[in-house]
Amino acid sequence: MRSDGKATAGKISAGTGAPLGLRLMALGGILFLHVPLLFILLYAFSSDEKTFQFPPPGLTLQWFAVAWLDRPDIWAALWLSVKVAAMATLLAIVLGTCAAAAVWRSRFFGRESLSLLIILPIALPGIITGIALRSAYSLMEIPFSFWTIVIGHATFCIVVVYNNVLARFRRTSGSLIEASMDLGADGFQTFRHVVLPNIATALLAGGMLAFALSFDEVIVTTFTAGQQQTLPIWMLSELIKPRQRPVTNVVAIIVIVVTFLPILGAYYLTRDTHDFSGSGK
Repeated sequence: MRSDGKATAGKISAGTGAPLGLRLMALGGILFLHVPLLFILLYAFSSDEKTFQFPPPGLTLQWFAVAWLDRPDIWAALWLSVKVAAMATLLAIVLGTCAAAAVWRSRFFGRESLSLLIILPIALPGIITGIALRSAYSLMEIPFSFWTIVIGHATFCIVVVYNNVLARFRRTSGSLIEASMDLGADGFQTFRHVVLPNIATALLAGGMLAFALSFDEVIVTTFTAGQQQTLPIWMLSELIKPRQRPVTNVVAIIVIVVTFLPILGAYYLTRDTHDFSGSGK
């Protein structure tokens, strides 16, 4: 009886694969999402400078040379995007971590409502956030500058860091902090030697995701940048110029690489966090 039961269990487990139709649908979804990226890569090498005919009449590296050597406006926009993303990420790490620590350690009326308010900016359409920020800047007579873009991006970057750090805090035993205090450590020492090692990968993953989100943000930037051009805004303006399409595709490859690497890093940092040390009940 036992051997028959094991054989039956083995047959059941062997037949638990996804049906062919489901696998085909999953493959179709993946192709739908990623084939357009391959077209961007293909047309960056196209010798045709005006249209998107398929297949391209020829392949060339000319547009990479043009983007690298002849278009200083690309590098100015790229540098501005990097600076904005870095500063917005720094603000998000500081403010998002503080907010997560406060929600985790404190028990007060309306705590869940406060958490909802923190998450709200990333749930709202970007155009709503952009209009709200632009109205606030106008009422306070704040001129558009580098910092108006940073503040706009930080509103949703904070949410990413907050979610990552709060999730890690909830898997961290509060007894570790209490033990550190009992052994004579002050608040800074406890944070440095106990709290920070426990949340370090969550901070890094949240920061990477925040940087990627900020780097390719368009809608909020449109309302908060004034006459400045980040790289996504530059790309949007260049798309209406037919002779610049191949150069725009080259820049799109740069954006894909710059945003993909942080997301990939964040994935590898957080994929095994369910076995994180110190996650006592």
